[in-house]
Amino acid sequence: MDSVLTILYIGNSSDYFKPLKKKDNVAFCVLENSILAINYLTSNNQIDLIICDYNLPGNNGLYLYDWIRDNSEYRSTPFILLSEKFDDDVYKQSFKKRVSDYYVLNTSSPEDIYQRAMFLCESKSVSRSAKLPELSEVEYKMPLSKRIFDITVASMALLLASPFLLIILLAIRLESKGKVYYISKRVGRKTFDFYKLRSMRTGADELLKKLAKEKNQYNTKPQVEEHTEDEPCPRCAKLPEGESCSPMMYFDTYSICDYWYNHQKEKEAQNNSAFVKIVDDPRITKVGKFIRNTSIDELPQLINVLKGDMSIVGNRPLPVYEAELLTGGDISKRFLAPPGITGLWQVELRGRGGDMSEEERMRLDNEYADQFKGNNYSFWYDMKLILRTIPALFQKDTV
Repeated sequence: MDSVLTILYIGNSSDYFKPLKKKDNVAFCVLENSILAINYLTSNNQIDLIICDYNLPGNNGLYLYDWIRDNSEYRSTPFILLSEKFDDDVYKQSFKKRVSDYYVLNTSSPEDIYQRAMFLCESKSVSRSAKLPELSEVEYKMPLSKRIFDITVASMALLLASPFLLIILLAIRLESKGKVYYISKRVGRKTFDFYKLRSMRTGADELLKKLAKEKNQYNTKPQVEEHTEDEPCPRCAKLPEGESCSPMMYFDTYSICDYWYNHQKEKEAQNNSAFVKIVDDPRITKVGKFIRNTSIDELPQLINVLKGDMSIVGNRPLPVYEAELLTGGDISKRFLAPPGITGLWQVELRGRGGDMSEEERMRLDNEYADQFKGNNYSFWYDMKLILRTIPALFQKDTV
């Protein structure tokens, strides 16, 4: 970028930018409507950044933005959209179209916009000059020997267990009303329907949020005080009535500024563990306790194996709310391995009676996933884990 920042402003609020016009390193061009702007741009005038009002005579700023993006010469020029007041629909459209940024005049200062403009232009210059490293795509492919083993074992196990499975299904139905099986969405290398025998009372999911805070074995973080929807933003409280410290977000029953919403989300994340495993879960039925202690409740997952959703050995597939917390950094490496009925952390966990930290579980998941880098997969390592699973099947804790 040149030493002088050339800004094209389209709109009728040029007085707002008086502080920028006084800067020695800014060349500020003002045009009143989109027609003048298009004529100016088609005359091959070189500009570094465009600032545009949303409300323009005859159309709007997003219309002009679409024209600019269709013109290859200015496709990469940073574009900032301005609005007199926050509009949720305009906000969503702007970022859906990938506008560089969106500002509301009464909640932003010219200096804020100037600093953002400098950053956008500097980033553009760096992206042009920097040579990005070539990225090689990492693709997982199920080893043929593992898939053949899965189909063989799952078919034989279902055939042999079917008479006993019928008795268990009857016992579940007699003890409590509801379906004898349980289906939930789980995430492995994809999202799929996960099958299990029902071991809890009907309506158990409604109690999970409360129990996750009180009895979650992984929840060792100190609790941070949470804020309610009715509690006002301390920054907005210092401003005149009708003004907000950041753009407002509107929900069905209340509104909240963007700053206070994100602040509350951070507090909620600090109070929640990535994994949820309830100790001495009161939702479990008597039959449910038996089938959990003997791992009989896992038998329907053999159907998942036959369908190709899972493998006999792998990392445990996660509920969607847990998987969402494990999508960044090294933690996400666990998803490189196929989801499995049993695996490394399951064997270790049950061998210790359910005593394992969240950090150690993540480490063990990643350790198993390391097999699927390149050609490191070992069939005999899977067999070793299966043999270790057999004595761990019978346990005292329903974890």
